[in-house]
Amino acid sequence: MNEQVIHYIESIVKERPALIAEMEQYAELHNVPIMELVGIEALLGMLRIQQPKRILEIGTAIGYSALRMAEALPHSTIVTLERDEERFDAAQSFLSRSEDGKRVVTLFGDALELGEEVAKHGPFDAIFIDAAKGQYLKFFELYSEMLSEEGVVYSDNVLFKGLVAQEEVEQKRIRNMVKKLQNYNAWLMNHEHFNTSILPVGDGIAISKKRGERS
Repeated sequence: MNEQVIHYIESIVKERPALIAEMEQYAELHNVPIMELVGIEALLGMLRIQQPKRILEIGTAIGYSALRMAEALPHSTIVTLERDEERFDAAQSFLSRSEDGKRVVTLFGDALELGEEVAKHGPFDAIFIDAAKGQYLKFFELYSEMLSEEGVVYSDNVLFKGLVAQEEVEQKRIRNMVKKLQNYNAWLMNHEHFNTSILPVGDGIAISKKRGERS
Protein backbone atom coordinates (compact mmCIF):
# COMPACT_ATOMS: atom_id res chain seq x y z
CA MET A 1 0.00 0.00 0.00
CA ASN A 2 1.18 3.54 -0.61
CA GLU A 3 1.99 5.83 2.30
CA GLN A 4 -1.16 7.93 1.85
CA VAL A 5 -3.41 4.90 2.24
CA ILE A 6 -1.43 3.66 5.25
CA HIS A 7 -1.69 7.03 6.98
CA TYR A 8 -5.42 7.11 6.24
CA ILE A 9 -5.99 3.70 7.86
CA GLU A 10 -3.83 4.65 10.84
CA SER A 11 -5.87 7.83 11.30
CA ILE A 12 -9.15 5.94 11.72
CA VAL A 13 -7.87 3.06 13.89
CA LYS A 14 -9.48 3.13 17.30
CA GLU A 15 -7.36 4.83 19.97
CA ARG A 16 -5.32 2.29 21.91
CA PRO A 17 -5.37 1.98 25.73
CA ALA A 18 -2.77 4.02 27.62
CA LEU A 19 -0.50 1.03 28.30
CA ILE A 20 -0.46 0.03 24.64
CA ALA A 21 0.31 3.61 23.61
CA GLU A 22 3.15 3.64 26.15
CA MET A 23 4.55 0.43 24.66
CA GLU A 24 4.42 1.94 21.17
CA GLN A 25 6.35 4.96 22.40
CA TYR A 26 8.87 2.75 24.23
CA ALA A 27 9.44 0.69 21.09
CA GLU A 28 10.08 3.80 19.01
CA LEU A 29 12.41 5.32 21.61
CA HIS A 30 14.43 2.14 22.13
CA ASN A 31 14.36 0.99 18.51
CA VAL A 32 12.46 -2.21 19.31
CA PRO A 33 10.73 -3.74 16.27
CA ILE A 34 7.01 -4.21 16.89
CA MET A 35 4.29 -4.83 14.33
CA GLU A 36 3.22 -1.88 12.23
CA LEU A 37 -0.19 -0.54 13.25
CA VAL A 38 -1.94 -1.58 10.03
CA GLY A 39 -0.36 -5.03 10.24
CA ILE A 40 -1.32 -5.71 13.86
CA GLU A 41 -4.88 -4.55 13.23
CA ALA A 42 -5.13 -6.94 10.27
CA LEU A 43 -3.73 -9.81 12.35
CA LEU A 44 -6.16 -9.12 15.19
CA GLY A 45 -9.03 -9.06 12.72
CA MET A 46 -8.10 -12.50 11.42
CA LEU A 47 -7.68 -13.86 14.93
CA ARG A 48 -11.09 -12.52 15.97
CA ILE A 49 -12.58 -14.50 13.09
CA GLN A 50 -10.63 -17.64 13.93
CA GLN A 51 -11.12 -17.39 17.72
CA PRO A 52 -8.12 -19.55 18.74
CA LYS A 53 -8.06 -20.72 22.35
CA ARG A 54 -4.30 -21.21 22.55
CA ILE A 55 -1.77 -19.11 20.63
CA LEU A 56 1.98 -19.59 20.35
CA GLU A 57 4.02 -16.48 19.56
CA ILE A 58 7.63 -16.85 18.46
CA GLY A 59 9.28 -13.52 19.24
CA THR A 60 7.93 -11.61 22.24
CA ALA A 61 10.09 -8.49 22.03
CA ILE A 62 8.48 -6.21 24.68
CA GLY A 63 5.16 -8.08 24.71
CA TYR A 64 3.30 -5.66 22.44
CA SER A 65 1.64 -8.11 20.06
CA ALA A 66 1.10 -10.66 22.84
CA LEU A 67 -0.83 -8.11 24.88
CA ARG A 68 -2.76 -6.88 21.84
CA MET A 69 -3.81 -10.48 21.14
CA ALA A 70 -4.76 -11.07 24.77
CA GLU A 71 -6.91 -7.92 24.80
CA ALA A 72 -8.63 -8.82 21.52
CA LEU A 73 -9.27 -12.44 22.52
CA PRO A 74 -10.47 -12.56 26.14
CA HIS A 75 -10.88 -16.35 26.10
CA SER A 76 -7.42 -17.10 24.72
CA THR A 77 -4.09 -17.98 26.31
CA ILE A 78 -0.88 -16.81 24.64
CA VAL A 79 2.47 -18.57 25.07
CA THR A 80 5.29 -16.35 23.87
CA LEU A 81 9.04 -16.93 23.44
CA GLU A 82 11.91 -14.46 23.66
CA ARG A 83 15.70 -14.94 23.75
CA ASP A 84 16.80 -11.34 24.41
CA GLU A 85 17.01 -10.86 28.18
CA GLU A 86 16.48 -7.09 28.17
CA ARG A 87 13.40 -7.34 25.98
CA PHE A 88 12.11 -10.30 27.97
CA ASP A 89 12.37 -8.30 31.19
CA ALA A 90 10.62 -5.33 29.56
CA ALA A 91 7.83 -7.63 28.38
CA GLN A 92 7.40 -9.07 31.87
CA SER A 93 7.12 -5.56 33.27
CA PHE A 94 4.56 -4.36 30.74
CA LEU A 95 2.45 -7.53 30.91
CA SER A 96 2.34 -7.41 34.71
CA ARG A 97 0.52 -4.09 34.49
CA SER A 98 -2.46 -5.52 32.61
CA GLU A 99 -5.20 -7.94 33.64
CA ASP A 100 -5.04 -9.39 30.13
CA GLY A 101 -1.32 -9.95 30.63
CA LYS A 102 -2.17 -12.67 33.16
CA ARG A 103 -3.18 -14.88 30.22
CA VAL A 104 0.23 -14.51 28.61
CA VAL A 105 2.85 -17.17 29.45
CA THR A 106 6.39 -15.92 28.75
CA LEU A 107 9.23 -18.37 28.14
CA PHE A 108 12.85 -17.22 27.98
CA GLY A 109 15.30 -18.80 25.56
CA ASP A 110 16.07 -19.58 21.93
CA ALA A 111 12.88 -20.71 20.19
CA LEU A 112 14.77 -23.50 18.43
CA GLU A 113 15.74 -24.92 21.82
CA LEU A 114 12.41 -24.58 23.64
CA GLY A 115 10.40 -27.17 21.75
CA GLU A 116 10.07 -29.62 24.65
CA GLU A 117 8.94 -26.89 27.07
CA VAL A 118 6.52 -25.35 24.57
CA ALA A 119 4.93 -28.72 23.82
CA LYS A 120 3.71 -28.86 27.42
CA HIS A 121 1.44 -25.89 26.67
CA GLY A 122 0.06 -27.17 23.34
CA PRO A 123 -1.53 -28.00 21.06
CA PHE A 124 -2.04 -24.52 19.60
CA ASP A 125 -4.84 -23.22 17.41
CA ALA A 126 -2.66 -20.40 16.07
CA ILE A 127 1.07 -19.83 15.79
CA PHE A 128 2.47 -16.36 15.15
CA ILE A 129 6.03 -16.21 13.83
CA ASP A 130 7.70 -12.83 14.34
CA ALA A 131 11.32 -13.47 15.28
CA ALA A 132 14.63 -13.94 13.43
CA LYS A 133 13.64 -13.86 9.74
CA GLY A 134 16.45 -16.16 8.71
CA GLN A 135 15.02 -18.93 10.93
CA TYR A 136 11.38 -18.81 9.81
CA LEU A 137 11.50 -22.15 8.00
CA LYS A 138 13.03 -23.89 11.02
CA PHE A 139 10.44 -22.28 13.34
CA PHE A 140 7.64 -23.44 11.08
CA GLU A 141 8.95 -27.01 10.80
CA LEU A 142 9.43 -27.32 14.55
CA TYR A 143 6.23 -25.76 15.84
CA SER A 144 3.68 -26.55 13.12
CA GLU A 145 3.79 -30.08 14.54
CA MET A 146 2.08 -28.62 17.64
CA LEU A 147 -0.89 -27.19 15.73
CA SER A 148 -4.42 -28.37 16.40
CA GLU A 149 -6.34 -29.92 13.51
CA GLU A 150 -7.79 -26.57 12.38
CA GLY A 151 -4.63 -24.64 13.21
CA VAL A 152 -3.27 -21.61 11.37
CA VAL A 153 0.27 -20.24 11.18
CA TYR A 154 0.69 -16.48 10.73
CA SER A 155 4.15 -15.30 9.60
CA ASP A 156 4.97 -11.59 9.81
CA ASN A 157 7.49 -9.56 7.77
CA VAL A 158 7.40 -11.93 4.78
CA LEU A 159 7.57 -9.03 2.29
CA PHE A 160 10.40 -7.31 4.20
CA LYS A 161 9.67 -3.73 3.13
CA GLY A 162 9.09 -4.93 -0.42
CA LEU A 163 12.67 -6.14 -0.81
CA VAL A 164 11.59 -9.71 -1.60
CA ALA A 165 10.25 -8.37 -4.93
CA GLN A 166 13.57 -6.78 -5.93
CA GLU A 167 15.95 -8.62 -8.24
CA GLU A 168 19.08 -7.09 -6.70
CA VAL A 169 19.79 -6.01 -3.11
CA GLU A 170 23.13 -4.24 -2.66
CA GLN A 171 23.92 -4.82 1.03
CA LYS A 172 25.16 -8.39 1.57
CA ARG A 173 23.58 -8.97 5.00
CA ILE A 174 20.21 -7.70 3.79
CA ARG A 175 20.58 -9.66 0.55
CA ASN A 176 21.04 -12.92 2.48
CA MET A 177 17.99 -12.15 4.62
CA VAL A 178 15.90 -11.40 1.55
CA LYS A 179 17.01 -14.65 -0.09
CA LYS A 180 15.98 -16.66 2.96
CA LEU A 181 12.58 -14.98 3.04
CA GLN A 182 12.09 -15.58 -0.68
CA ASN A 183 12.90 -19.25 -0.14
CA TYR A 184 10.55 -19.39 2.85
CA ASN A 185 7.69 -17.80 0.93
CA ALA A 186 8.14 -20.15 -2.03
CA TRP A 187 8.38 -23.15 0.31
CA LEU A 188 5.20 -22.10 2.11
CA MET A 189 3.23 -21.55 -1.08
CA ASN A 190 4.14 -25.05 -2.28
CA HIS A 191 3.81 -26.84 1.06
CA GLU A 192 2.22 -30.27 0.81
CA HIS A 193 0.21 -29.92 4.03
CA PHE A 194 -0.70 -26.21 4.13
CA ASN A 195 -2.57 -23.72 1.98
CA THR A 196 -0.91 -20.29 2.19
CA SER A 197 -1.93 -16.78 1.20
CA ILE A 198 0.29 -13.72 1.53
CA LEU A 199 -1.36 -10.40 2.35
CA PRO A 200 0.46 -7.15 1.46
CA VAL A 201 -0.48 -5.43 4.73
CA GLY A 202 1.99 -4.06 7.25
CA ASP A 203 5.28 -5.72 6.33
CA GLY A 204 3.52 -8.69 4.74
CA ILE A 205 1.64 -11.45 6.55
CA ALA A 206 1.54 -15.07 5.37
CA ILE A 207 -1.48 -17.10 6.47
CA SER A 208 -0.92 -20.87 6.37
CA LYS A 209 -3.91 -23.13 7.04
CA LYS A 210 -3.68 -26.87 7.38
CA ARG A 211 -4.99 -28.64 4.30
CA GLY A 212 -8.06 -30.80 4.77
CA GLU A 213 -8.32 -34.20 3.13
CA ARG A 214 -9.85 -32.66 -0.02
CA SER A 215 -7.81 -29.43 -0.10
